[in-house]
Amino acid sequence: MLRQPAFGQRLRKLRLARNLSQTALAGQGMSTGYLSRLESGARQPTDRAVDYLAGRLGLTPADFAEPATGSLAHALTLAASTGSPDAAHALGQALAAEGHESPVLRWQALWLLARAARTQGDHTLERDHLTRLVALGEEVGVPELRVRGLTRLARCLRSVGEITPALDAAVEAHRIALHDHLGTEDRATALLALVSVQAEAGRTAEARTHADALTTLVQGRHDALWAEAMWTAAAIRMHQGDHHGAQTCLDDALDRFSSQEDLTLWIRLRLAAGRLHLQKTPADPPQAQHRAEEAEAALAFAGTPALRQDLTALKADLAYATGRYDDARTLLGQLAADQPRMTYRGQVRLEILRHRLLILAGDPSGIQGLRTLAQQAHADANIDLAAEIWRVLADALTEAGHPHPTPHPAHPAPLPAHPAPHPAHPAPLPAHPAALPAAPDPATHTTPAPARNGHTRTPAAPALGG
Repeated sequence: MLRQPAFGQRLRKLRLARNLSQTALAGQGMSTGYLSRLESGARQPTDRAVDYLAGRLGLTPADFAEPATGSLAHALTLAASTGSPDAAHALGQALAAEGHESPVLRWQALWLLARAARTQGDHTLERDHLTRLVALGEEVGVPELRVRGLTRLARCLRSVGEITPALDAAVEAHRIALHDHLGTEDRATALLALVSVQAEAGRTAEARTHADALTTLVQGRHDALWAEAMWTAAAIRMHQGDHHGAQTCLDDALDRFSSQEDLTLWIRLRLAAGRLHLQKTPADPPQAQHRAEEAEAALAFAGTPALRQDLTALKADLAYATGRYDDARTLLGQLAADQPRMTYRGQVRLEILRHRLLILAGDPSGIQGLRTLAQQAHADANIDLAAEIWRVLADALTEAGHPHPTPHPAHPAPLPAHPAPHPAHPAPLPAHPAALPAAPDPATHTTPAPARNGHTRTPAAPALGG
């Protein structure tokens, strides 16, 4: 039975969620005075009144009952204050039950749910939440909410290798941020997304221009936004072959960004630095090992499955770079046994390393595997990743004493660009040692994202953060 005052509170909330006045809701069949007394809890609702109001609101009488999971506002408060998986689960249940809540409240819920999915490395679920969130942002019409939703969606799409829609979202977020003269935070996060996606798409010159604008915008800060900007700047310079410039930018972030500000980002910066030390010429395995050890020590306090997999992948790259091929294979096996929580590019890195090990062992399937990865990456507009895989194949063949490969006729020789991911081989295993340090993109992956042609994507090579 519906009892007061719970019924009145629920009725008022549902009415306000539809932007209806008491007069509009009462209509011709009920006096506003009676409706007002129902909302205040002064009158007990009759079945006839409940049926009438449900019809006016487009609901069923059962919708007036408070959800078993509690109100959406209550679940939001718990999720925002604790961030625990249980709180996120309760928030998801409340959101499903509270489909008639105000768009702004639902936007906040989806934002927290997307963040929780990202933390756990479930980018597919994150993308679903963000797609709904972007639609709600359009409905609300607040520029800041629109930019934040589009920015986060662009970064998520990039993480799963969907470069073209990611670029569309990033460009639109940047356009809105400039057009509506939004604050530094929103303009900077829009630029972060735009730079990382442009780099993935092979638009390195445009990415460098926007990266320089980004570092200028955050100059004088030393917070998480600044650290991500420096990481992004390092990744772009790495793509352009400026290893010294990349090292300078990343070292600046490593030295000045405090773990107390954001321990997860602090760890990810060290994983990125480890990769950079393996990527530069000449490689510096001892420094890569040092950064891996720093990250591993901190994982005891802020470890997630995604971060642990990233560390294992870095260790596999390090093992390969130092000639410990059996260790690299063992680490790949450990990653293959886990549910993948890495980004699309991270998964491709694992595939690249697996194929390199096959080539070293004299297995010709490794050569064809890298060719297929490169061709698929190019077909999916992951131009920088395709270029990176062709370079890796040339290096691997040189190491194994084979002649250099000729790029597929449909896919020109690799141009320096930003790594982009796309799986073509189902079993994702550890990373490619010469992987670019990913720019800031807090993400991980659970299952390979479906390619635009409907086929399953195979894991891909290293990527810029972003």
